[in-house]
Amino acid sequence: MLRCCRVAALVAAGRAPGSLRGRRGLAMAKSKFEYVRDFEADDTVLPNCWIVVRLDGRNFHRFSEQHEFKKPNDDRALQLMTKCAQTVMQELEDIAIAYGQSDEYSFVFKKKSRWFKRRASKFMTHVVSQFSSSYVFYWKDYFKDQQLLYPPGFDGRIVLYPSNQNLKDYLSWRQADCHINNLYNTVFWMLVQRSGLTPVQAQERLRGTLAGDKNEILFSEFNINYNNEPLMYRKGTVLIWQKVNEVITKKIKLPKEEEEKEVEVTRTKTKVVPLHCDIIGDQFWEEYPEILAEDS
Repeated sequence: MLRCCRVAALVAAGRAPGSLRGRRGLAMAKSKFEYVRDFEADDTVLPNCWIVVRLDGRNFHRFSEQHEFKKPNDDRALQLMTKCAQTVMQELEDIAIAYGQSDEYSFVFKKKSRWFKRRASKFMTHVVSQFSSSYVFYWKDYFKDQQLLYPPGFDGRIVLYPSNQNLKDYLSWRQADCHINNLYNTVFWMLVQRSGLTPVQAQERLRGTLAGDKNEILFSEFNINYNNEPLMYRKGTVLIWQKVNEVITKKIKLPKEEEEKEVEVTRTKTKVVPLHCDIIGDQFWEEYPEILAEDS
């Protein structure tokens, strides 16, 4: 009788012997409440497709204003976004490539990824939650003494691309969007900051203008050649896996010597590397064919 009471107490405390825990778990799995699992939707994505998770900052126009981001581009904010994206890739190694600009990042999972049985909800929630928590965690590394006034928000979506060309066109679309937005923002903020126009007046000035018109305004009125603007602003950021050599210092004890000696050792490590380059043409894909390789 005493033994039965002791076992019951252990079960209640979650400290029951393994055999008992196993039987208890089995009983719970076959409880009358298990039917509720039938309400879960099957969100397994199609096989043999590139899985793209794109996240965007939620209401980041307001967020950037309240945190006094520099216009038209804030290096701190862009570098923080890239740091967060690198953290996501390091945690989820099935990501083959990522591309980011402004307050968005796209993560491309390998065609043959079996991560979490290809469940869409797992892909999206893991990427967005890892990115969001990293944004808060690394904020002080980039914004120093500027206080984070409230938690930032990010939303996500998943799109499948069946062919390599579809994927390349998607990434080209995002980079073209980066160029269009950055050119507009560069002219807009020059008109506001240096010509003294109000935001409404600057919008009216740029209404109906083409890329050539905007380039002409920059050059003739502000002596700015847009092609000389930093590549990070004009092209965005591409993240890929690369093998890099790292030099580290190790302490070793040499034969016949009593004290340890510090020596430099070079080792090769695969890291997430940021690039600021064109991905619309063929040169990038020819230089990094492993990204689209079937067995990658």
